[in-house]
Amino acid sequence: MSVLAEEKQQDVVRSASAPAGARQRATQASSSYDPAYDPLVQATPGQGAEYAPTYWVGTAGEPPADDGPITCDVDVDVAIIGSGFTGLTAAIFLAEKYGIKATVLEANRASWGCSTRNGGQAQCASGRLKRSQWIERWGLDTALKMHEECLEGMATFKDLIKDIDCEPQPGGHLYVAHRDRVMPALEKEAKLLRDTFHYDAQILDAETVKNQFVGDQEACGAMHEPEGIGIHAGKLAFGYLKKARALGATVHPASPVTGWETKNGIHYLQTPGGVVKARAVGVATGGYTSQGLHRELKNRMLPILSNSMVTRPLTEAELEACQFHTNQVITDTRVLRHYYRLLPDNRVQIGTRSAITGRAAPEQKYEAMLKADLVRKFPALDGIQVDYSWWGWVDVSHDMMPRIYQPNAGESIYYALGYGGNGVMYSAQAGKRLAQWIAGDAEHLDLPIFQSKLPFPNLREMVESEAFAPFRRFGQRFLYRWYHLQDEVL
Repeated sequence: MSVLAEEKQQDVVRSASAPAGARQRATQASSSYDPAYDPLVQATPGQGAEYAPTYWVGTAGEPPADDGPITCDVDVDVAIIGSGFTGLTAAIFLAEKYGIKATVLEANRASWGCSTRNGGQAQCASGRLKRSQWIERWGLDTALKMHEECLEGMATFKDLIKDIDCEPQPGGHLYVAHRDRVMPALEKEAKLLRDTFHYDAQILDAETVKNQFVGDQEACGAMHEPEGIGIHAGKLAFGYLKKARALGATVHPASPVTGWETKNGIHYLQTPGGVVKARAVGVATGGYTSQGLHRELKNRMLPILSNSMVTRPLTEAELEACQFHTNQVITDTRVLRHYYRLLPDNRVQIGTRSAITGRAAPEQKYEAMLKADLVRKFPALDGIQVDYSWWGWVDVSHDMMPRIYQPNAGESIYYALGYGGNGVMYSAQAGKRLAQWIAGDAEHLDLPIFQSKLPFPNLREMVESEAFAPFRRFGQRFLYRWYHLQDEVL
């Protein structure tokens, strides 16, 4: 019997609470971690899978209690799909500002995806484009408003984490020029930030970078911007989970959405344990958004893989040899950029782009390449033990900017997606904006990222075909080779 037919015969249960015995940790349909999940291939990220073996999960302590899987049909006002940073902050803002207690659905463990696999870098950015590119795309007035949105987002983030022990490392963001030829463009961008956006970005020469900040042997200079915070991603995710549940939201792991019907404005979300009937749905699935989740999301993003690893703690001699004088978040100017920093326990975390497909992600060569990148920057760390190594999907939109939007005015569906690797900070603001949309409080959200759908790539008629995914990956391989030439050869 379909859910629609069943609805005619009986009302579904109006409580989203699982039985008391199921309110601790989710019942695991599968305790294994599937390293080869690929959102362009698999229908769902799985059900009840364990966390990836990240430093964040390994050092965050015992995961907090959740509400257990969905075990029967339930009737809710708001369902949020995805229990990462965005989904949980949306639930927090819905409860705090609007008195709405959301039901959060998660396929695996809480914050299983992007939120426990990132680099823990909260930067004052939204998407992949620079301020100068905002001006080119939208004009100065809109670019200035976008900058204010990012500053407000950083303030939102700071306010959210002030009572969460997530090991914040403030001090700004160091954007390291990996080649001499990059410096003129960096100087131009810094001047624009200072003169036009009144944002105190400063240029540092190579000697200053190495002697006062970090001894990255590739550094030919850097731009330092005042906003930037390193955090412990696992402790932040678990803190958001505790906060959301304390405010009345329920969080249901091991409950992937395997089917979605909409009738008369009501959404019927099929999960393995029952149907969730919701009057509004927020999608916050990030880089783990499967192609078949909803028609509005199909082919709207190009998920890309990022590799990350964390070393053993450095000795005093190694710290001196690497000239680590800062714990600030650091990235370099490669198109296929590296993100790295010294953690509070004196380990080094570093990450960069990885394989093209989920099937290739476990190949040892990607970890070996990242180790070589680390040694190129810090020769003293040659042969150092790596204690944690993982990879994860990043949600990249086809125009490199996120969207927090209601794609169809006739349906109460909303999404917040496409951060392009800058979601640690902006997910907090996106969760706030998603809550505004869901609560009917979005009339003042007039920036382009709130007023348009996630775009299709070029050649739309090809993209919309079922067979396009392999060609998209072929194009990605070509781009990665071109980017490598730009970064390392040309």
